[in-house]
Amino acid sequence: MGYKTILHEAEDGVAVITINRPEALNSLTPEVLSEMAEAVEAAAGDPATGVIVITGAGRAFCSGVDLKAAASLGEADIEARLHGPARRLQSVMETAPVVVIGMINGFCLTGGLEIALACDLLVAGEDAKFADTHTKWGLRCMWGMSARLPQRVGEMKAREMTYTGEMISGREAERIGLINKAVPAAELKNAVWNLAGKIMANSKEANAAHKLLYYRNKMDSMKESLEREYSADQAAGDAQDRIQGFAKS
Repeated sequence: MGYKTILHEAEDGVAVITINRPEALNSLTPEVLSEMAEAVEAAAGDPATGVIVITGAGRAFCSGVDLKAAASLGEADIEARLHGPARRLQSVMETAPVVVIGMINGFCLTGGLEIALACDLLVAGEDAKFADTHTKWGLRCMWGMSARLPQRVGEMKAREMTYTGEMISGREAERIGLINKAVPAAELKNAVWNLAGKIMANSKEANAAHKLLYYRNKMDSMKESLEREYSADQAAGDAQDRIQGFAKS
């Protein structure tokens, strides 16, 4: 299948899906989200696939939503064309019957962090940068951050990341349990392929069964939190001013 915003390759049982908008730090548009979901589904349905790796081209994993593109969408369009595809992508990643590894190179911000949190495992460069910047733009999270982030790093650290919007390094992300491992940037691909090899040496069916158990147990505790977030008002009163200001910059 031909994609416009992502790359989809396969190598020795590892399907690699790369967000391919390096000029925009791999920021997310409706097309990116839809193509990623299609690619994950296609890879997961291929019997030859043992592991899916998601990464970004250039110097970012994903810098979040493309605010310049979002500024042109009305509220109804944002729900249908942005939030819906994003939630579908997260669901496809979390329910795929193969392990999904996020290979985090460079910036992993806000919407990018929400996509990363839907991966089964995360490996990052030590110099990667993670942040939740919703409050910088006067926005409320709408893709499950308020449920997934505290579940991963604990409530107090999640609150700190959200309230301040400050970036943390790959090393700090490993320390707080946001990711599995941080390695020197030059060693990132080798580290991910080594991890993938260890996973594929085991039973694919057993891994799928355990992934389903982890997912169901997680969702038992998250369902009400996700419903609460999805149904809340999207933005603070100054969101449009902040986003329009960025779009004009």
